[in-house]
Amino acid sequence: SWRYKVASLGLWSLLRFFVERFRARLQARGKAVLVTGCDSGFGRALAKHLHQLGFTVFAGCLLKDRGGAGAKELEEFRSDRMHVVQLDVCSDEQVNRAVDYVRENLPDSEKGLWAVVNNAGVSTFGEVEFTSMDTYKQVSEVNLWGTIRVTKAVLPLIRRAKGRVVNLASMYGRMGNIMRSPYCISKYGIEAFSDCLRYEMKAWGVRVSVIEPGNFILATGILTRDIVASTATKLWTEAPWQVKEDYGKAHFEQHMALMRSYCNSGQKDVAPVLDDITDAIRSKRPYARYTPQEPHWWIRVQLMTHLPSAVSDLLYF
Repeated sequence: SWRYKVASLGLWSLLRFFVERFRARLQARGKAVLVTGCDSGFGRALAKHLHQLGFTVFAGCLLKDRGGAGAKELEEFRSDRMHVVQLDVCSDEQVNRAVDYVRENLPDSEKGLWAVVNNAGVSTFGEVEFTSMDTYKQVSEVNLWGTIRVTKAVLPLIRRAKGRVVNLASMYGRMGNIMRSPYCISKYGIEAFSDCLRYEMKAWGVRVSVIEPGNFILATGILTRDIVASTATKLWTEAPWQVKEDYGKAHFEQHMALMRSYCNSGQKDVAPVLDDITDAIRSKRPYARYTPQEPHWWIRVQLMTHLPSAVSDLLYF
């Protein structure tokens, strides 16, 4: 009956509340965390949040050497627990140099590095036939290969601490969508890499977690009308003439209008993502996956990953 369903849901919600409320948390004092992509968005907010909790933070910033605003803001902390590090995750040289710096400035090098948060990422959009191979490679170079490059470089320090690897994927690491194939490919790869690493690291006492944020466009400003306009120009200019002719400008403009409609969408506050990342770092029993998503996106992910494709395709496409 409906009363049974309501009672069951209420009991489940209450149980989850108490489980979350009383889950054992580790002390932040004396522990260090490397966070990539701290120039803006989740990374910058996370660096400040972890510092406030008492962690020593190594904040990797792509634009530190170019006077980036995000790096300057973090440097203004003038704290011995906030280290701003130049870090392009696409560069072997910069990654190795950053890890050397981390090793030399750990609170206790014998205890190693407690956690790495692979947050650095880029996003783009475009239908498959409008998207160049260079774009596919560039997105995966940052999101996927950058995550793997940094993880491999710090794993000896993480293993020494029996620490944590936290990788930022996306709800689009679990399901595809039109216009999003370059991004989806890179995030699906992070999911696979994280699963394989989790199995291998179990013997070392290292926990690996994946964060799968939903739509936080409004909170992060990752998609603006200017970005849509410049990307649209690039897509149309670089597309082969046959593709332009077959699809037509009206079809193309319709899809660009769809992307513009997303610019002010999503959650306004990054707190759900920060809370989940923090739990993955601090909980004695972190989850393998965290899903800071709005309910309708969470439901969509479940339907698209559990229903037969014929049914989920009919629902959403």
